Amino acid sequence: MKLPEADAKRSIPADGFFRSRWVEAPAGIEELDPAVLAPGFRAGGAHCGLKGGGKTDVGLLVCDVCRERIERGGIRAAVVNSGNANAETGEQGIADAWAMCETAAAELELRPEQVAVAETGVIGVPMPIGDVLPAIGTAAGSLSGDGGGAFSQAIVTTDRWPKRCTLRAGGVTVSAQAKGAGMIEPNMATMLCFVQTDAVLADPAGELAAAVDASFHRITVDGQMSTNDTVLLQGTGAAGAPLPEGLLEAVLKQMAIEIVADGEGAARVGRIEVTGAASAAEAERVARAIANSPLVKTALYGRDPNWGRIAQAAGAALVGEDLEEIGAESIDATDLASEGKEAEIGLRLDRGEHRAHVWFSDLGYEYVRINAEYTT
Repeated sequence: MKLPEADAKRSIPADGFFRSRWVEAPAGIEELDPAVLAPGFRAGGAHCGLKGGGKTDVGLLVCDVCRERIERGGIRAAVVNSGNANAETGEQGIADAWAMCETAAAELELRPEQVAVAETGVIGVPMPIGDVLPAIGTAAGSLSGDGGGAFSQAIVTTDRWPKRCTLRAGGVTVSAQAKGAGMIEPNMATMLCFVQTDAVLADPAGELAAAVDASFHRITVDGQMSTNDTVLLQGTGAAGAPLPEGLLEAVLKQMAIEIVADGEGAARVGRIEVTGAASAAEAERVARAIANSPLVKTALYGRDPNWGRIAQAAGAALVGEDLEEIGAESIDATDLASEGKEAEIGLRLDRGEHRAHVWFSDLGYEYVRINAEYTT
């Protein structure tokens, strides 16, 4: 069997934003320039040397139009850096993060508590805050309504393509930017996502929690949880209309699958669905055991419909349970051999009525190279 070539140079996939077989785009969607943010938002970026090579590594996002209740409190802006996670850096790291909030707030005429900070990159390295703070000022000077491109570049690390969109439907606009490729396992993984909309959000926390549970909480690349993750939803309400049903979930689901597809050298995405489990927790435990199995992941990479590896991973997750035999008749692994970049796997347990699914990336040579050389 011929193995797929390493896909390190793959550019952003074509065919529009909603390109996964597992995401159904709401009706009436219009795709706009992804660099242009939803009305009422501006973004920008600057370079301070965290990533080297002149790459944009400090981003700033601000909401200029807010309803009165948001004016009184809540997040108006976000300052983000990539290249340094500012994690495991002690009290100095906390002070540096707060200094970033204060600097951004001063540039934007906000209160520091109205500014969120998000950071991603190498763990355990002190932040060169003397370089970062001036770059925040530079980013503030570059803010524009079409600054989504610069902001997207500012938040990526090992990503091979930016993950972003601007969509219009039902009289409202939604724009979003995300990053993530490795160290991906909820909750919520080494990923950042920022969503802006002019829609009215009746229950923003509830809407966001439900959408995240159906998307970013359903993915894995390498089973490694993160020190740094953020999802931020901002809404102005200026459009006077609510988000179309299912739009936020569809956007985050496509973003989540993009992260898996970009999984540090990944060439394919798999989706394992476990049915017939005794409980929802059991279904998810088995699905994650299969999704994180190196043997299953390499079978996905090599297009090898090796159902025995799926049975082994499921059995290991159910050690101690009174099980019927998990055999070929319980597993559908034929799609592993398909030529497509997405493959569906099914497992039936016959232990109850619960189900769960997880999206996961394959495991190939490029993942080892990237992570073997991450800091060297």
